[in-house]
Amino acid sequence: MEKEEEEVRHHHEEEMEMPEEEEEVMLVRKIAGLAGAIAKLPSLSPSPEVNALFTELVMACIPRSSVDVEALGPELQEMRARLIRLCADAEGLLEAHYSDLLAGFDNPLEHLGLFPYFNNYLLLSELEHGLLSRHVPGPPPARVAFVGSGPLPLSSLVLAARHLPAASFDNYDISGDANDRARRLVRADAALGSRMAFRTSDVAHVTRDMASYDVVFLAALVGMAAEDKARVVEHLGRHMAPGAALVVRSAHGARGFLYPVVDPDEIRRGGFDVLAVHHPEGEVINSVIIARKPLAAVLSRPCLCCEMEARAHQKMEEVALEQLPS
Repeated sequence: MEKEEEEVRHHHEEEMEMPEEEEEVMLVRKIAGLAGAIAKLPSLSPSPEVNALFTELVMACIPRSSVDVEALGPELQEMRARLIRLCADAEGLLEAHYSDLLAGFDNPLEHLGLFPYFNNYLLLSELEHGLLSRHVPGPPPARVAFVGSGPLPLSSLVLAARHLPAASFDNYDISGDANDRARRLVRADAALGSRMAFRTSDVAHVTRDMASYDVVFLAALVGMAAEDKARVVEHLGRHMAPGAALVVRSAHGARGFLYPVVDPDEIRRGGFDVLAVHHPEGEVINSVIIARKPLAAVLSRPCLCCEMEARAHQKMEEVALEQLPS
């Protein structure tokens, strides 16, 4: 009798699990269909068709989901990688479009609300600043770097205006065109503009200057492939100052179809202590990882060639001492 009850209970549990599994399958199928439709678009520049497809995609990915994008099969992983790149291209074109639109106003900063996702940036910046204040206590940062700022650097603008009014910001982007667009947005605000610098550079080539920042923000689309992100984080780990904070944007659940997912262990391997990992719900899409470079650097074991060179040098010194007259 107990065995029969156990089988009935097990069967009931399986029935309870099935709807969630079916829901995941349907969601992935829907996202794959949208990815196919987006890939067929003649252009990703803002238009009613482009806007409608990406809005449908975002709305499909936002609700809480148990989908583990890292566990998808090879074909779906390829689809996801292509979709993230399409999202990145479309996001760049959308930001360039609105940056040009805002530049037409006498004071562009008074009209940032025209950007359709502006409220998302307000909430994300508030979240990041709150997490930083909680997990990295101390005086407010004086120098901030934002890596991957783009043509419409809303994160830096909101952080500088609302949360870090005394900090100076260096905005890094590999596109000179993006930086030219960004500079136009602060031309009418001398006070804010004096705290905003736009530097055209691949962060992999920024070494000595990295040690001057109290906080470095890493945009979600800098290093879209996992190995590229790991290289960027490792570079920052080598060149940031001990005690400096790193804010990394990631994604969770189905939102991993929109942005790359960053493994906190990858941040640790890059030389940082991970202090917090936050997965928001609702309008804020990006997850946030707060990390810090340890104050005391851990000395790594010398490489084999260095050890051999040291031994050879020591041997030469011993031979020289033996040849000295007694």
